[in-house]
Amino acid sequence: MPIADSFVTFAVREARGVSPTYERLCLAVARDDELLARLEQLPAASRQPNLLLGVTRLLGGPVDDPVAFHDWVLSHWQMVEAQLRTRTTQTNEAGRCAALLPVLAALPQPLALVEVGASAGLCLYPDRYAYRYGEHLVGVGEPLLECAAVGLSPPARRPEVVWRAGLDLTPLDVTDPADVAWLDALIWPEHTHRRARLRAAAAVAATDPPLLLRGDLVDDLPALAAQAPADATLVVFHTSVLYQVPARRRAAFIETVRGLPGHWIANEAPETLPYDGLPRPPDGALHHVLALDGTPLAWTRSHGQSVTWFA
Repeated sequence: MPIADSFVTFAVREARGVSPTYERLCLAVARDDELLARLEQLPAASRQPNLLLGVTRLLGGPVDDPVAFHDWVLSHWQMVEAQLRTRTTQTNEAGRCAALLPVLAALPQPLALVEVGASAGLCLYPDRYAYRYGEHLVGVGEPLLECAAVGLSPPARRPEVVWRAGLDLTPLDVTDPADVAWLDALIWPEHTHRRARLRAAAAVAATDPPLLLRGDLVDDLPALAAQAPADATLVVFHTSVLYQVPARRRAAFIETVRGLPGHWIANEAPETLPYDGLPRPPDGALHHVLALDGTPLAWTRSHGQSVTWFA
């Protein structure tokens, strides 16, 4: 996809109705020939809209005014470019657990979780968070994850997790202020509720840090999965990760995960992990497909804010 088109797509499908600041800014970048020319010199993975926005916020640049953004990014381009070339989008949104919970709670308990593309591992604690689906509460405590559920009877209880581990090319540490600052920079400007959620989820993880290994989702997954307790149901899962994986490696990962015992939960955009015969999504916004062992179950929003069940 041309770089300008990727910014328009991000503005219309992801930011519209969710972040007016980023919608306005990305539409402006899509018309900014000078900035697009700089981005054209970068590897494809370094041109992602959310990555440029997050890096700018991390470095203290302005994102509330397109003109100020243009001037600041170009005048600080050497610093911005260095970050774009070395960082990846690692949004670690604990709210996604609200989309995963109905599937996790329905599997044979207890569970041993392995998250691929785990970032700081905040989605490895579905048993520690509280949830609200409309008027239905599941569990108590902080953070409280709110999710609009359509066509779904929310679970009565949280899953029992006896072992949790994550795999990432560059795992983050929730006890490291610099790593938490990067997670914060990836949260969109207006989303103060997500910042509070990040702090609460990081506090949960910091009291009982997960096993996070630096490694590849194909080469290193079988060895990590083999460490899971034999008397627990193994669940390998990922949310909004595979779009960063080249197509051949993506196919190799699917073959690898299908060969493991237990279950596989995917929550990815349909363009990234396609399925035959999907119903229409609820609207024109970006929706992910929640699937269990290759069978699609529901449409979800990227931050876990809604689940529309169709299975």
